[in-house]
Amino acid sequence: MATVVHDKNSGKNSIRSVFQYQWIIKNMTFFLFLSVLAVIYIANGHMADKIIRNKSKTEQEIKDLEFEYKTIKSEVMYSSEEVQILKSADHLGLKISREMPRRLQGLK
Repeated sequence: MATVVHDKNSGKNSIRSVFQYQWIIKNMTFFLFLSVLAVIYIANGHMADKIIRNKSKTEQEIKDLEFEYKTIKSEVMYSSEEVQILKSADHLGLKISREMPRRLQGLK
């Protein structure tokens, strides 16, 4: 049976061989590719945060506009009641007629 003898320096040499200048130059395009991917990943995160902030801001504006719509609608409904119309027309001198309306007959 053959025995395998491991040299203590063989592990260090393999690590050194990986980080040699020639190897780094050879894989420079891959490192640049990884760098570009990292920048795109970071930019994507920032854009997602911006979109979430805009969405939250828009949702708050919608809630405010809904509240304003309901308030104005309530005011219009209240001011269009007969009693309120009579009160507003009173200072103009307008009153409800107590007489029955007469029907006009046209010429035939």
